Amino acid sequence: MPNDMIIVIDFGGQYCHLISRRVRDAGVYSEIRPYDVRLEELDQLPIKGVILSGGPSSVYEEGAPLLDRSFFDFFASKSIPVLGICYGHQLIGYVLGGKTEPNQIKEYGRTELHVASATGVLEGVDSEETVWMSHGDQVKEVPEGFEILASTDDCPIAAFVSGDGLVHGLQFHPEVRHTPNGQHMLENFIFNICHCEVNWSMESWISDAIASIQNEVGENRVLLALSGGVDSTVVSVLMQKAIGDQLHCVFVDNGVMRKNEGQDVENFFLNVLNYQQFYRVDAQDQFLSKLEGITDPEEKRKIIGYTFIEVFEEKANALAADFGSFEYLAQGTIYPDRVETAATSKSASKIKSHHNVTLPEKMQMKVMEPLKDLYKDEVRKVGRILGIPDEIINRHPFPGPGLAIRCVGEVKKEYLDLLREADVILTEEIKKAGIYDELWQAFPVFLPVKTVGVQGDFRTYKYMCALRVVESVDAMTANFARLDWDLLDRVATRIINEVKGFNRIVYDISNKPPSTIEFE
Repeated sequence: MPNDMIIVIDFGGQYCHLISRRVRDAGVYSEIRPYDVRLEELDQLPIKGVILSGGPSSVYEEGAPLLDRSFFDFFASKSIPVLGICYGHQLIGYVLGGKTEPNQIKEYGRTELHVASATGVLEGVDSEETVWMSHGDQVKEVPEGFEILASTDDCPIAAFVSGDGLVHGLQFHPEVRHTPNGQHMLENFIFNICHCEVNWSMESWISDAIASIQNEVGENRVLLALSGGVDSTVVSVLMQKAIGDQLHCVFVDNGVMRKNEGQDVENFFLNVLNYQQFYRVDAQDQFLSKLEGITDPEEKRKIIGYTFIEVFEEKANALAADFGSFEYLAQGTIYPDRVETAATSKSASKIKSHHNVTLPEKMQMKVMEPLKDLYKDEVRKVGRILGIPDEIINRHPFPGPGLAIRCVGEVKKEYLDLLREADVILTEEIKKAGIYDELWQAFPVFLPVKTVGVQGDFRTYKYMCALRVVESVDAMTANFARLDWDLLDRVATRIINEVKGFNRIVYDISNKPPSTIEFE
């Protein structure tokens, strides 16, 4: 962990993680903590500034996430600046003696900000700035001693600062790209107000991570649960550099992977990376038999997670008999995995289980998760610096439960084989179009619905295939990709003609939120 950092306090806003990312983009380390974090915990961290995120609640509602006055007194006593954004801005007004109320006119979207005083967070901005608003409540009166810095036509108090310059509030969202000078405003807070130094780069992170791994592992052996995806591959190379042959990689072929993927993974680690301690375990029949008849998505995830543990433990015991005991289990867990599993806050809502973050309950080893605080694009940067080939680093993310959660309802080998063939076609056409690297994910989904069609002069009654193609930076939010119609036409035509089981293709045009990227 760097010597100083910015903490983002999470009130449930959809842009909370975007704030943290923007701070890191500025070259300063940032972490997120829930609004109910204990001050004693924060006191242990090298905090130079605090940002209060937006959120869906109203500060005056019963049960709304609030901070005590003591929170602000604590940071004021240490001269640590606080910036409130949207809900955080309203919270400051509410808690410190101002007035926050619902407004008759709601502001959503791009708005013109009238800057009365270009100081503090607004230093160096124009008198008129385009900003992104998303709120129904407003600060109607600022706390005593506060100065109003900016307004909009419908929001008289759009930015303020305390008399001592330690507490700042912005009703708008500087962290989104729709606020063109938003990054400049955040950097005003980070560097001019909090006096942070640039301390966050992937090169420095790698050096620190290798040293940390070496220090923790010592002479012990480590087992790595390897999937062949970007995250676990990066972890494997990082740990190889740190501890060499003390690392043993176990790849469990679970039967719900893409076409030929098991063999491809084995070839890459044995013949490209030249790993000596790489072990492939073929457990396809074991996984598919346990998934038989299961339709609930969460149950499927749990079965795959628990079965993985059983298979992995059996292989771990066999390796221990040959090499001696293993002290550590390494995993490719990244920050979004922990967020969606509600591992970052007791008040968070669990969206779905990730099998890699449930393993510690079953394994008798200490868990190492070197990438647990990184977002996906940061992991890719690490991989490139470590020299991992682009064809691996640029691969689209693939879920731990694999095709089982792209097969809506019951999982059958027949359905999985259809998905595998459709996936090959979709990937081929997207790569031919030259847009593969521009997309976050692109995959087919098996829908357990049969529809009537006509092929040749014959009536068909076959399954439906959905195509899910999204654009994203870190998977926290995602937009459906607006693909060229001719490309979609080619993909649909090929799948229907070449995959004997589908006769209808549909395209998913939902975003995250409110949908998730995967169907299950």
